[in-house]
Amino acid sequence: MTALSKSRNLGIFAPVDAGKTTTTERILKLTGKIHKTGEVHDGEATTDFMEQEQERGITIQSAATSCEWNGHRLNIIDTPGHVDFTIEVYRSLKVLDGGIGVFCGSGGVEPQSETNWRYANDSEVSRVIFINKLDRIGADFYRVVKQVEDVLGANPLVMVLPIGIEDGFIGCVDLLTRKAWIWDNDKDTTAYRIEEPPAEMADDIEEWREKLIETAVEQDDDIMERYLEGEEPSIEEIKTCIRKGTLTMDLFPTYCGSAFKDKGVQLVLDAAVDFLPDPTEVKPQPEVDLEGNETGEFATVDPDKPLRALAFKIMDDRFGALTFIRIYSGKLNKGDTVLNTFTGKTERIGRMVEMHADERIELDSAQAGDIIAVVGMKNVQTGHTLCDPNAPATLEPMVFPDPVISISISPNDKGASEKLGIALGKMIKEDPSFRVETDEDSGETILKGMGELHLDIKVDILKRTHGIEATIGKPQVAYRETITQRVEDSYTHKKQSGGSGQFGKIDYIIEPGEPGSGYEFESVVTGGNVPREFWPAIEKGFEGMSEHGVLAGFPCLDWKVTLVDGQFHAVDSSAVAFELAAKAAYRQSMPKAGPQLMEPIMKVDVFTPEDHVGDVIGDLNRRRGMIKSQEPGATGVRIKAECPLSEMFGYIGSLRTMTSGRGQFSMEFLHYMPCPKNVADDVIKEVQEREAAK
Repeated sequence: MTALSKSRNLGIFAPVDAGKTTTTERILKLTGKIHKTGEVHDGEATTDFMEQEQERGITIQSAATSCEWNGHRLNIIDTPGHVDFTIEVYRSLKVLDGGIGVFCGSGGVEPQSETNWRYANDSEVSRVIFINKLDRIGADFYRVVKQVEDVLGANPLVMVLPIGIEDGFIGCVDLLTRKAWIWDNDKDTTAYRIEEPPAEMADDIEEWREKLIETAVEQDDDIMERYLEGEEPSIEEIKTCIRKGTLTMDLFPTYCGSAFKDKGVQLVLDAAVDFLPDPTEVKPQPEVDLEGNETGEFATVDPDKPLRALAFKIMDDRFGALTFIRIYSGKLNKGDTVLNTFTGKTERIGRMVEMHADERIELDSAQAGDIIAVVGMKNVQTGHTLCDPNAPATLEPMVFPDPVISISISPNDKGASEKLGIALGKMIKEDPSFRVETDEDSGETILKGMGELHLDIKVDILKRTHGIEATIGKPQVAYRETITQRVEDSYTHKKQSGGSGQFGKIDYIIEPGEPGSGYEFESVVTGGNVPREFWPAIEKGFEGMSEHGVLAGFPCLDWKVTLVDGQFHAVDSSAVAFELAAKAAYRQSMPKAGPQLMEPIMKVDVFTPEDHVGDVIGDLNRRRGMIKSQEPGATGVRIKAECPLSEMFGYIGSLRTMTSGRGQFSMEFLHYMPCPKNVADDVIKEVQEREAAK
């Protein structure tokens, strides 16, 4: 087992086409994990781009792989390039301790990188920066460094300077040692030599080196005092200061190179070992109860504590289903029985493996701080906690909000429906906020998710990863219904045919419930007018009907039924008779109780550059949005608002147009609110037309 201080859990953050996959490949090659780099890189950018696009960067090699560098074990974890605004990004960030942020030398800081960076800041992940593709036309190292300062509001600590630019890029100068690393052997790209830097760079090197030391010594008062007195700190002392600043996110060591040409990646690996935290230096993970309230306990990184592990990714490959888990505390041995706190079931750990490029290494045990994959787990989904059955605890509440948007999907090729079913089954396991249902009337497959983008990505995965071409229906909003008035009513159910008949009379009150209460039933019947054994049948009758509201057939929320009185017949009354009475009573009374349509309101978080704030707010107002707050940040303004979902379709397109491509937004479900009358009328009319067309 590797000592914890020698272990690093890293993620590589980058938007699409900054060279994430290439960087991972090079790291694996340099560390001797793979001896031949992937052939995908015959055509430089196109293949890189295609690979990213097609597989969304989730090739086996990058899902979670481990390698050795300078006696340290590096676990490299795939982080999504596309921010799906879902649980996925946060979850990847949760299992990471540090990261390498890759930026394109010519593209610089893109909106996508801003979002990724913001997420990483929220999760407090330390990072080193790698400015890639310096051999590209239009690349400019200093411009990107400036952008990191201005746009991301971060403090990049320049550790190396590039030698040459674009086609003439041959290496970089390490500012600490004042040595040049030169890669100019085209035959063997991994061969480099270390020599004195070019004489014409001497002034620049001294200037930037001074900047580096001044920034670094701020982390330690002692060293700073000595420096101000004219004593230069040793390289070790400077490194200690940089490490301290990196862990607190005061500074981000910045490197440059070209991953494709194997230039400069070694220095980044050194930095990952030198400056990024080991599992014990990160804040321990808080434990929560099943509702998500913190218990005050923490899963401390200690092999002797009870087991705590989080499943953060599920993927299929040619060997079967793999569940990637991060162990936060305790040990895990082959053959152990672990408890899944979400399902309440125990599972036996059969095979544990470490992923290395295309092969796997079987493990007998793993400990706190490790990231491994378990083969063949049955009921585990992304985000489930696995723990010691004798000392259960949960690391993350599995509270999945209900989907608010749905689309119908039908495969173009009729024979592909089985294939579609298998692919959707895998996707549900990977992302629990995604649901699939079948419409009973039309037999269509309905996909439900958290937003337009969420479903877009799912359809994209179906097409690209599973090769299923399908026709997609128009997005449908999940409306609900409720009532606004109290109604007292009674209903008698009588049916007489030969033999015993059916009889049940109920007197009841239907009234609006508290927001968020759902459906409630209470009985205040005394004197045995409706015997107690029939109450559940009445409750069931009303509840069964609440799935279909009276306005447009949407489920009914937040209402209460109180059973006040009734009658029964000693021979003819039965549970069935009272259930039918309740169903008919629902149909009779609900239209009188002032039914109302409810629409899902979304919490919208928009990020926009300062120049466009007015346009963005004006547009949100037009979409019936309520602006809640505006927070100026280092790089622009965050606007928080509440908007009806129905008005937010296609929002990303309009936002990008308004902000010249720099705006970003995320949205999550907040609650249901009554719909304005004009909107409600349109929805009801549309539903009626759809029903008539069936």
